[in-house]
Amino acid sequence: MAKTTLKLPFSLLFFTSLTLTLATLTLTAAETAAYPTIPGTTPTGCSLSEEEVPTPVRREVYENGEIYDITHRITSDMPSFGSKEGLGQYLWLPKSIKNGSLANNSEMKLPSHTGTHVDAPGHVFDHYFDAGYDVDTLDLGVLNGPALLVDVPRDKNITAEVMESLNIPRGVRRVIFRTLNTDRKLMFKKEFDSSYVGFMKDGARWLVQNTDIKLVGIDYLSAAAHDDLLPSHYEFLEGREIILVEGLKLDGVPAGLYTVHCLHLRLLGAEGSPIRCILVK
Repeated sequence: MAKTTLKLPFSLLFFTSLTLTLATLTLTAAETAAYPTIPGTTPTGCSLSEEEVPTPVRREVYENGEIYDITHRITSDMPSFGSKEGLGQYLWLPKSIKNGSLANNSEMKLPSHTGTHVDAPGHVFDHYFDAGYDVDTLDLGVLNGPALLVDVPRDKNITAEVMESLNIPRGVRRVIFRTLNTDRKLMFKKEFDSSYVGFMKDGARWLVQNTDIKLVGIDYLSAAAHDDLLPSHYEFLEGREIILVEGLKLDGVPAGLYTVHCLHLRLLGAEGSPIRCILVK
């Protein structure tokens, strides 16, 4: 019953706008950051009273601590790369039961590198973009499997020296790096902060040349430090073997070994996509 639409072409800059039509997202009468009020629509009441409809529960941990949701909830106040104003309104309700439609059908427009998201090789290499190395070509075998969550020293970016000090053994293919970004709660602040912690070029190169890591996860909007934004991305993505998952929510998750499950949208032609990630003990 729902219809999904994509608007192409995509920008060859860091961020791409996409338009999706999603079905059956029911708005409540109260406005929230995630579901803004639709102009011209006023609440008319429901067939059920508030007492008959329980308040929905939003969780971060499931199965008595066995499953951690490490995906940030998309909201209008979350940071967007390079923006002082945050993401802004991304969700509209052009068709609603309240205005006479048969069902609630929302429309969504947001950069493909919003919140917790994944990068494809075409993100920073134009010849890969033209050749079709989009998110639909990413290896699900890399995005799912045993993963190590490690804490990075809090006083510096991730350099070759830092990488060497972590002593990550050969054979480990998926590593999630928790940094000062989590302590500073940067993903919960509207204004983009260029002082975030990320990989310097030499740290990215050291990882590529001296480890078996193929999935790199990090806790802000870019795995690359702002001062080495493109050089670090080039090191990671040139070989088309490493997948970057950025903007992970790692608050309160103990360091250690987990099984990670990450699934992104199959957006043909897109160099990035929002992604849902969980850790399972």
